[in-house]
Amino acid sequence: MPNSESSPADSASVDAEADWEARYQAGSTRWDRGGPSPSLEQWLQRTALKPGARIVVPGCGFGHEVPTLAARGFHVIGLDVAPTPVEQLRSDLDHAGLEADVVQADMLSWRPEAPVDGVYEQTSLCALPPAQWPAYERQLHAWLRPGGELFACFMQTGREGGPPFHCALPAMRELFPADRWDWRDEAGRTDHTNGKYELLHRLIRR
Repeated sequence: MPNSESSPADSASVDAEADWEARYQAGSTRWDRGGPSPSLEQWLQRTALKPGARIVVPGCGFGHEVPTLAARGFHVIGLDVAPTPVEQLRSDLDHAGLEADVVQADMLSWRPEAPVDGVYEQTSLCALPPAQWPAYERQLHAWLRPGGELFACFMQTGREGGPPFHCALPAMRELFPADRWDWRDEAGRTDHTNGKYELLHRLIRR
């Protein structure tokens, strides 16, 4: 008889889905700008990737960046653990006549069918407890082809706890070490109305 007991990883995935779905159901989405982040344009001004490249947007939420990338000719995969934003994003893409893959899955267990060319990381890392950051870094490295780009928006909160969790740059340098990632560009910062801001960096997967 198959073992019906869930593993700790399965339980964590279920907990994450329930937690984030509850936030969406309650309308507690203060992080949502209602449109694409200015950080995305900073990447598009610097990236070596061309239309047709495959890009993952993990933890995309309502996914305002997904249709923006799709409209520019990229093949986009929007990924989120909660069903509500996934359904909304699919509807928005349909109404806009744009094509993209929108997947409901835990980003710590999901893998693309083949390595991708780019990852736009804005809201996932800071949403994860720091104990899960090394597993997420391994996921990002595995998703990308060698030479693929990670555009990372490192959240700066200046406080303990989260989410969002403070992504101090020295800790990020340790999390994304030079033997696995080439820190190529500093792309400035993006400010939020609540006093938080993101430090923007383009990393190349070795």
